[in-house]
Amino acid sequence: MPHSESAVRRALGKAHGAVPGTVTVFDDEIPAVANLEPTLLGALRRAATDAADDGVEFIVNGGWRSPEYQAQLLHEAVTRYGSEEEAARWVATPGTSPHVSGNAIDIGFDARAWLSVHGARYGLCQIYRNEPWHFELRPEAIEHGCPPMYADPSHDPRMKQ
Repeated sequence: MPHSESAVRRALGKAHGAVPGTVTVFDDEIPAVANLEPTLLGALRRAATDAADDGVEFIVNGGWRSPEYQAQLLHEAVTRYGSEEEAARWVATPGTSPHVSGNAIDIGFDARAWLSVHGARYGLCQIYRNEPWHFELRPEAIEHGCPPMYADPSHDPRMKQ
């Protein structure tokens, strides 16, 4: 019996990386957090601990994702933006997305503002100018600052593999 698209969407929930409700970088029972690359997660937790002293909580909007969930998000972006080319400015393919490898996090508003000022101290850098919520680990930023941002993911050479 074939699965409908809505049945597939329901199946791709928390276990595939969807973030249910309010989640922090300390919520180990949530796969979107638990499956992050350990050095990224460590840097996020150090930053979140220090940010808490400033009254800022690191809310996770997106983290690790299964390839199937990333494909779903891409399909939804193509539908929303009208073309694969336009969708590529916002959502990577399962084969290129740093979320699938656990190397990226999408963070809530208060934390992104805090990270824009303090993130380089932890190696946490905003990568895309059009996605102020998307951060990746760049250990060299601790000594040299974050690298220049790409305008959007379609300008990132990693997305052209």
